[in-house]
Amino acid sequence: MSIFVTGVAGFVAANLVERLLARGDRVVGFDNLCRGSMGNIATALRHPSFSFEKVDLADLAAYRRGLSHVHASSPVSEVWHLAANSDIPAGIADANIDLRDTLMTTFNTVELMKELKIGKLAFASSSAVYGDHGDRLLAEDSGPLFPISNYGAMKLASEGVISAALESHLERAYIFRFPNVIGVPATHGAIYDFVHKLRASPKRLDVLGDGSQRKSYLHVDDLVDAMLFIRANTAERLACFNVGAADEGVTVRFIAEQAVAAASPGASIQYGRGNKGWVGDVPKFAYSVAKLKALGWRPRLDSAQAVRKAVKQIAAQVSHA
Repeated sequence: MSIFVTGVAGFVAANLVERLLARGDRVVGFDNLCRGSMGNIATALRHPSFSFEKVDLADLAAYRRGLSHVHASSPVSEVWHLAANSDIPAGIADANIDLRDTLMTTFNTVELMKELKIGKLAFASSSAVYGDHGDRLLAEDSGPLFPISNYGAMKLASEGVISAALESHLERAYIFRFPNVIGVPATHGAIYDFVHKLRASPKRLDVLGDGSQRKSYLHVDDLVDAMLFIRANTAERLACFNVGAADEGVTVRFIAEQAVAAASPGASIQYGRGNKGWVGDVPKFAYSVAKLKALGWRPRLDSAQAVRKAVKQIAAQVSHA
């Protein structure tokens, strides 16, 4: 038996795969490598229980050929669907990116699970499904859900596809609503952008927005712990969980200051105007993780600690690039 992971060469999936292999699972992964990197899975590729294939999951025929072959040789016990467009501004500029790489990859995954009679699906969703609710505490049953980015809209649509599939063929589904996830190997995000900017211009850091944006952050190590904990400890048929730290988050100003301290001490910080970094950016959200806490899981790091750790890691990653 094997566990199948989509978007396997991406940031979160690469960390998940390391954990699955460490506990003795056989893992098969597909990725189209449009944002993932072979370098992210370099260690996994040396493991005898891991195999990789470059496949465009939005191409249903190619996806069917690849997954059918995998399932015939080593039956897939469950699917972890992490493939998606992770670049929110890119999806705002061209909505087809999110349609293709987020929604259609989900739709095709669910369709092939039906064909191949694979019953369990774990899905990487996002806090972006909620939209902009200001200071309102966002719980899993909060509504109405009005996302303000195409990324959030396609994640929400993907949740709908999965929910509907439970009525026809899926046995169980796990929906993980991520906060801002940070750590290495970093490919995008505020910390990554700040460190790269400081490397190019060590004396000044330009920041989109006024720095007042406040969000919850979770280190990828804690995220993987939480997902595996939920998978092992809930009996819900549709298990939807906010995943994050039980705090108010940190501001972009705090992140910028930490990046400067780690990458270019003494650099000045120039902030923009307004409390949004880009179209579709939710400037502030308050995340309830009471359901996950009641299940028995808590992160090792709060938002501030996660940012400090990730800044050091990403600064080291960039310096060695």
